[in-house]
Amino acid sequence: MARSHITTHVLDTAAGKPADGVAASLWSLRDGGWDQVGEGTTDGDGRISSLGPEELLPGTYRIDFATGDYFAATATDTFFPSVSLTFTLANPEQHYHVPLLLSPFAYSTYRGS
Repeated sequence: MARSHITTHVLDTAAGKPADGVAASLWSLRDGGWDQVGEGTTDGDGRISSLGPEELLPGTYRIDFATGDYFAATATDTFFPSVSLTFTLANPEQHYHVPLLLSPFAYSTYRGS
């Protein structure tokens, strides 16, 4: 099985562990509108290793994370019911890893490897 060009990893920094069970969807900006091109749910290691098709065109993409549902499952209040990360995929031959470091009242991200 070929690996998706876009992967993600969600870490619950408040709990100090991977965030298991976070639903995420991948969107592509085309012709002025967003089209869903992939989806997945983090595993026990907080990873989604296949978040979209094997081939993608250069362009603007967005990953939406259902963080509110994740925190609700543990009866944890959160300020962010969802997190959306928008980025540019410049070279479709490269791998794009987009991690999310998450807590109930803050988040950060970076381009991983």
